[in-house]
Amino acid sequence: QVQLVESGGGLVQAGGSLRLSCVASGRTFSSYAVRWLRQAPGKEREFVAGISASGGTTYHRNSVKGRFTISRDNGENTVYLQMNNLRPEDTAVYYCGAGLRGLYNYWGQGTQVTVSS
Repeated sequence: QVQLVESGGGLVQAGGSLRLSCVASGRTFSSYAVRWLRQAPGKEREFVAGISASGGTTYHRNSVKGRFTISRDNGENTVYLQMNNLRPEDTAVYYCGAGLRGLYNYWGQGTQVTVSS
Protein backbone atom coordinates (compact mmCIF):
# COMPACT_ATOMS: atom_id res chain seq x y z
CA GLN A 1 0.00 0.00 0.00
CA VAL A 2 1.29 3.45 -0.95
CA GLN A 3 -0.18 6.80 0.01
CA LEU A 4 0.86 9.91 -1.91
CA VAL A 5 0.65 13.56 -0.91
CA GLU A 6 1.43 16.35 -3.37
CA SER A 7 2.48 19.86 -2.38
CA GLY A 8 4.20 22.90 -3.80
CA GLY A 9 1.49 24.29 -6.02
CA GLY A 10 0.43 27.90 -6.01
CA LEU A 11 -0.04 31.07 -8.01
CA VAL A 12 2.88 32.29 -10.10
CA GLN A 13 3.38 34.73 -12.94
CA ALA A 14 4.28 33.54 -16.40
CA GLY A 15 7.99 32.84 -16.60
CA GLY A 16 8.15 31.90 -12.95
CA SER A 17 9.05 28.59 -11.30
CA LEU A 18 7.54 26.11 -8.89
CA ARG A 19 8.74 22.80 -7.50
CA LEU A 20 6.11 20.19 -6.80
CA SER A 21 6.75 17.40 -4.32
CA CYS A 22 5.10 14.00 -4.09
CA VAL A 23 5.78 12.37 -0.72
CA ALA A 24 4.97 8.70 -0.32
CA SER A 25 4.36 6.49 2.65
CA GLY A 26 5.34 2.85 2.52
CA ARG A 27 8.66 1.06 2.72
CA THR A 28 8.55 -0.16 -0.90
CA PHE A 29 8.22 3.21 -2.64
CA SER A 30 11.59 2.72 -4.29
CA SER A 31 10.07 -0.17 -6.25
CA TYR A 32 7.46 2.03 -7.92
CA ALA A 33 7.63 4.08 -11.06
CA VAL A 34 5.99 7.48 -10.69
CA ARG A 35 4.10 9.75 -13.05
CA TRP A 36 2.89 13.33 -12.88
CA LEU A 37 -0.37 14.04 -14.66
CA ARG A 38 -2.34 17.27 -14.84
CA GLN A 39 -5.90 18.25 -15.48
CA ALA A 40 -7.01 21.71 -16.57
CA PRO A 41 -10.63 22.87 -16.22
CA GLY A 42 -12.81 21.31 -18.88
CA LYS A 43 -10.00 19.12 -20.21
CA GLU A 44 -8.97 15.52 -19.83
CA ARG A 45 -6.16 14.50 -17.53
CA GLU A 46 -2.86 14.37 -19.41
CA PHE A 47 0.57 12.92 -18.86
CA VAL A 48 3.32 15.38 -17.88
CA ALA A 49 6.38 13.39 -16.84
CA GLY A 50 7.44 9.99 -15.56
CA ILE A 51 10.38 8.41 -13.80
CA SER A 52 11.47 4.83 -13.30
CA ALA A 53 11.78 3.20 -9.89
CA SER A 54 15.52 3.73 -9.77
CA GLY A 55 15.34 7.22 -11.23
CA GLY A 56 17.57 6.20 -14.10
CA THR A 57 14.95 6.78 -16.79
CA THR A 58 12.80 9.86 -17.16
CA TYR A 59 10.41 11.07 -19.82
CA HIS A 60 8.49 14.31 -20.34
CA ARG A 61 5.71 15.39 -22.65
CA ASN A 62 6.96 17.46 -25.55
CA SER A 63 5.37 20.71 -24.44
CA VAL A 64 7.28 20.72 -21.15
CA LYS A 65 10.67 19.44 -22.34
CA GLY A 66 13.40 21.88 -21.44
CA ARG A 67 11.15 23.54 -18.84
CA PHE A 68 10.09 20.75 -16.45
CA THR A 69 12.30 18.13 -14.82
CA ILE A 70 11.17 15.10 -12.87
CA SER A 71 13.48 13.59 -10.26
CA ARG A 72 13.28 11.44 -7.17
CA ASP A 73 14.98 10.85 -3.86
CA ASN A 74 14.16 7.32 -2.74
CA GLY A 75 15.84 7.91 0.60
CA GLU A 76 13.25 10.61 1.26
CA ASN A 77 10.36 8.75 -0.46
CA THR A 78 9.85 11.83 -2.61
CA VAL A 79 9.44 12.60 -6.29
CA TYR A 80 9.84 16.17 -7.51
CA LEU A 81 8.66 18.10 -10.52
CA GLN A 82 10.74 21.22 -11.09
CA MET A 83 8.78 23.59 -13.32
CA ASN A 84 10.55 26.56 -14.86
CA ASN A 85 9.44 29.17 -17.36
CA LEU A 86 5.80 28.46 -16.56
CA ARG A 87 3.12 29.43 -19.04
CA PRO A 88 -0.58 30.15 -18.54
CA GLU A 89 -1.38 26.90 -20.36
CA ASP A 90 0.40 24.99 -17.57
CA THR A 91 -2.44 25.96 -15.23
CA ALA A 92 -3.99 22.76 -13.90
CA VAL A 93 -4.31 20.45 -10.94
CA TYR A 94 -1.20 18.28 -10.84
CA TYR A 95 -1.38 14.70 -9.60
CA CYS A 96 1.31 12.16 -8.88
CA GLY A 97 0.75 8.45 -9.25
CA ALA A 98 2.78 5.37 -8.38
CA GLY A 99 2.70 2.10 -10.22
CA LEU A 100 4.21 -1.30 -10.79
CA ARG A 101 4.57 -2.95 -14.21
CA GLY A 102 2.66 -0.13 -15.90
CA LEU A 103 -0.36 -0.27 -13.61
CA TYR A 104 -0.76 2.96 -11.64
CA ASN A 105 -3.02 2.17 -8.70
CA TYR A 106 -2.01 4.89 -6.26
CA TRP A 107 -2.75 8.60 -6.69
CA GLY A 108 -2.52 11.69 -4.57
CA GLN A 109 -5.20 14.31 -4.08
CA GLY A 110 -3.57 16.84 -6.38
CA THR A 111 -2.08 20.30 -6.03
CA GLN A 112 -3.28 23.39 -7.90
CA VAL A 113 -0.88 25.30 -10.14
CA THR A 114 -2.08 28.62 -11.51
CA VAL A 115 0.02 30.66 -13.91
CA SER A 116 -1.07 34.23 -14.58
CA SER A 117 -0.21 36.06 -17.78
